[in-house]
Amino acid sequence: MSGKAYRPGNDFSRFRKEEIEQSIPDRFEQQVRNYSDRPAVRTSAGTASYRFIHALSNRISSTLLAQQGEGEEPVALLIEKGTLMVAAIMAVLKAGKFYLALDSMYPHSRNMYMLEDSKASLILTDAKNHELAQKWMTGGRRVMNIEDLPTGISDENVSLKLQPDTLACIFYTSGSTGAPKGVVDNHRNVLHNIMRYTNSLHIRSEDRLTLIQSFCFSGTVSSLFGALMNGAAACLFNLQKEGIDALADWMVSEGITIYHSVPVIFERLMSCHRRFPALRLIRIEGDQALKKHVDLYKNNFQSDCVLVNGLGATETGLSRQYFIHPGTVLPDIMVPVGYAVEDMEVLLIDENGKEVETGATGQIAIRSQYLAKGYWRREDLTREIFKEDTQKRGFRIYRTGDVGRFLPDGCLQYLGRRDFQVKIRGQWVETGGIEDVLNNSDGIREAVVLARGDGTGDMHLVAYLVPSGLTRTSISSLRQVVREHFPDYMVPSRFVFVDALPYTSDGKLDRQALPAPDQLRPDLDAEFVSPRSQTEKTIAHIWREVLKITEIGIHDDFLELGGDSIMAWQILSRIRNAFSVEIPLKGIFDQSTIAGQAGCIDNMLRTDRGRNHSV
Repeated sequence: MSGKAYRPGNDFSRFRKEEIEQSIPDRFEQQVRNYSDRPAVRTSAGTASYRFIHALSNRISSTLLAQQGEGEEPVALLIEKGTLMVAAIMAVLKAGKFYLALDSMYPHSRNMYMLEDSKASLILTDAKNHELAQKWMTGGRRVMNIEDLPTGISDENVSLKLQPDTLACIFYTSGSTGAPKGVVDNHRNVLHNIMRYTNSLHIRSEDRLTLIQSFCFSGTVSSLFGALMNGAAACLFNLQKEGIDALADWMVSEGITIYHSVPVIFERLMSCHRRFPALRLIRIEGDQALKKHVDLYKNNFQSDCVLVNGLGATETGLSRQYFIHPGTVLPDIMVPVGYAVEDMEVLLIDENGKEVETGATGQIAIRSQYLAKGYWRREDLTREIFKEDTQKRGFRIYRTGDVGRFLPDGCLQYLGRRDFQVKIRGQWVETGGIEDVLNNSDGIREAVVLARGDGTGDMHLVAYLVPSGLTRTSISSLRQVVREHFPDYMVPSRFVFVDALPYTSDGKLDRQALPAPDQLRPDLDAEFVSPRSQTEKTIAHIWREVLKITEIGIHDDFLELGGDSIMAWQILSRIRNAFSVEIPLKGIFDQSTIAGQAGCIDNMLRTDRGRNHSV
């Protein structure tokens, strides 16, 4: 059975093409009328109905219009992931403005760049983030706490009549120099993207869709609006704070029916060995799926659950899908991104823009009337990347920078990036920006950053550094420099010092000649101290296996060794099996050394023994 032949078999209400010719609030209000008391948003803190989200967003929208007046403009959102964030998004859209999500976990410089580049003059925030938002009130920027609205505000609809080409959202992605660029899109295109997901996945009002990403990422659009535009429930979970084991428990208790994440998170979820009886559809998008992910699906799910691999981008939304049933036989070891979705034509082109033959490799380009509007305040870049189609009036062609090839039946295989942009933990990273920061650091003459596999299919960033003097700059200080500019997933896990970078005969950097990093302990500020107690020895053994480092001292910091949240989950799982204790994900970062973790575990074990003895 091919990925083209299979589709979900459940009943659903088809999203009609003419329904994209409206605004997102118009479509939402239809769901409010039809499903007013049904859950619209579910979080660990509780459930909010369609009626509640509608009324709250109206109050926020009225206050927003009173302060800002009418007219298109970006409004920044610095709000905890939950009901208030969803209501604020709807409020911004109802006011005829477009939203920009910020994240308090991001570096200050990243948030400030987005604020300043977007020219957002207002930040909507909540009580928890109000103090932080006030620190960003530069250049006349204002802050509005949506938990402290004036009294007496009506929860009736605002009277604006919005057109489908009104701008809806802006998402920042890495640029060719590492500087983020804002991708803007309108209501019509967002609704068309939701139409594609609704009709291919058969989304219905009874569904419960996971939303585990940060709202800063465009991938949240399909989950949030895929639910709210269909009367379904958007189920929000903070994976960064709660961890993978809690995600598994939450999915069971919530009765999740549609799951969405990058493949590596799905892989970690399967390591929890839980059953998800309500789950009918698994979407693994945002990174390259491997055969091992398909095997995990087949080993853990029956025919009433379908796996979907897809291709999309912030600039295009969904462009290809490949449905996998337990009986599906892959064409080869690669997992295809599949077949066409409505109104999104994929072309494979050569360096001259000519289409290549079937079976040949080419750059993936998307031809459609429903591509993103372009890059915010970058008309030059928009014209360069989004080419007007000379063959079809009103169509444009977006060159993705991805490389692929068509199989004889039209199925598309994704072969990676044509430039040095890579995906780390599901997020695009263009290494030029990281290299710029390192090249401007004290003690560094040259730097280059690559993505390398670790043998399990996961990709990690490795920085290769040529020192400028006899004394090497410590890796601890270099890691801190990068962390001040970029989110954690953009901080290299390994830093390798080399005498010189390799170059080809024509003077170009030969990245392929760079050596794979060894498994030796990196140069750290902390002095090496061997494990002393049995607890420390056991934890050290777990760390060595997960981090793939031959020797680790008890005072070595987890993050400075290249650890990340994915590795933290693996360590927590093995600690639980070794000691029969439960440590939250936050505990790995609060006690980020072997000595610290051993002390916590010994205290927990002594407390348990005391409790059992008293009984």
